Amino acid sequence: MKLARRTFLKAAGVAGVASIVSPATAAVRAAAGRGVLVDTTLCVGCRGCEAACSEANNLPAPAGDSAVLEGRRSTTPTAFTVVNQATAASGAVRYAKSQCLHCLDPACASACPVRALEKTASGPVVYHRDRCMGCRYCMVACPFGVPKYEYDRPVPYVRKCSFCAERQAAGKPPACTEVCPSGALLFGDREQLLETARTRIYQNPDRYLHHVYGEHEAGGTAWLYLSDLPFESLGLPADVGTGSYPELTRGALSAVPLVLTLWPPLLMSLYTFAKNRRGPDETGGQKEDPHA
Repeated sequence: MKLARRTFLKAAGVAGVASIVSPATAAVRAAAGRGVLVDTTLCVGCRGCEAACSEANNLPAPAGDSAVLEGRRSTTPTAFTVVNQATAASGAVRYAKSQCLHCLDPACASACPVRALEKTASGPVVYHRDRCMGCRYCMVACPFGVPKYEYDRPVPYVRKCSFCAERQAAGKPPACTEVCPSGALLFGDREQLLETARTRIYQNPDRYLHHVYGEHEAGGTAWLYLSDLPFESLGLPADVGTGSYPELTRGALSAVPLVLTLWPPLLMSLYTFAKNRRGPDETGGQKEDPHA
């Protein structure tokens, strides 16, 4: 059955547009999902969260020596959460836990070409190791530098905190929040945690900076922080902006499926048009185009 050129192009255009308007990562933003409020003024630096995280994820036990707090640490493929120490000008010592912040519209999931990283409606950004092809675009895209790659393994994967997604699915809280002895980690509905954070600031205006880190940073994160010290001194970047990172590129990248869908049939149509214009010669071949 022959397909007219106009009909073919129309069908291709519809297919291209469909690929653009298909549900994006933003469709599952979990503004009402689960989150954690980290009150750094309550953290005592016991690092019980590190031990609980290692046990829950079958990772090596963290170093028991408190000397590890003397330097700034970041997460690794074998340590999904680390506690860092900061000292105020007054001499007061504060501690802050670092891990994946589980953005509401995560750049890592948006950058992954095979959807190995996925934002779930309940809050966690989960990793599907069976889909990963090792491109590490997620590492480049993350504004917080969280995903880590197992460079020293023969079959490497990307590793990061999963927000204890399996525990949450079973009705349990994240392991780190369950063992916190000081109440510095509060797990619950993100919107309610924001209300709790604002209430604490309102009731204790001299105790906290009047800002909830993670409410708007990078479009919003599931992990929220309260502090009386500048957040950057606790290892939280201050230059990530308030816009969703995928939104910055979604408009430009949305044109890619359309171009890839329409360009081949357009070239084929031009070729067919030029071929038909020349017409067959006496030998059954094609005549030379006198205007060529």
